[in-house]
Amino acid sequence: MKKSYLAVIFIILLSFAAGAYFYPQLPDRMASHWNDQGEVDGYMSKFWGAFLLPFILLGVFLLLAIIPKIDPLKGNIEKFRKYFDGFIVLFSLYFLYIYGLTIAWNLGKTFNFTLFMIPSMAVLFYYCGVMIENAKRNWFVGIRTPWTMSSEEVWDKTHRLGGRLFKAAGIIALLGLAFEEYAMAFIMGPVLFAAFYTFLYSYLEYRKIRNISS
Repeated sequence: MKKSYLAVIFIILLSFAAGAYFYPQLPDRMASHWNDQGEVDGYMSKFWGAFLLPFILLGVFLLLAIIPKIDPLKGNIEKFRKYFDGFIVLFSLYFLYIYGLTIAWNLGKTFNFTLFMIPSMAVLFYYCGVMIENAKRNWFVGIRTPWTMSSEEVWDKTHRLGGRLFKAAGIIALLGLAFEEYAMAFIMGPVLFAAFYTFLYSYLEYRKIRNISS
């Protein structure tokens, strides 16, 4: 078994073990969601509050693990597999971190949840940029528009640009630590811009290539 998969399995088991260990100390009604100001605005029962995130992490891992096997272009996934496997590990650590914050809050620690999430989100966005830059055409991972899926050249150009934009989004997200009131804008604004701009860019590049060829 891959070392990356073993690492993720360890992370999943650790999250379940933590839930079981702290379960007796957790309140019957657990905080489970925070607004953009880092304040609680959602609750759930003790069992699901303690174990929902570990179960989600397990499900996401199984889904990500099967993608390279079922993708019709799985040969292309193998070309950037180390980046994809790295993403699986990093995403699992990100989930574990959020889970740790959730448990800590429900054990009586108080802090601005959004601000504590910013560094982990910044790292995740930046690594997504690294993976996107190296991604080869496939049906599950990357910027999949009708135009990137129809042209290898458009795919490569769009992903080079998209990788830079997502890495920039990761860096910009850190500004939320300095400007707490606008933290969510610094987190989500650049990511939404990157998604919209690369979608439009792929269309324009495809039209440019089609016009040149005709």
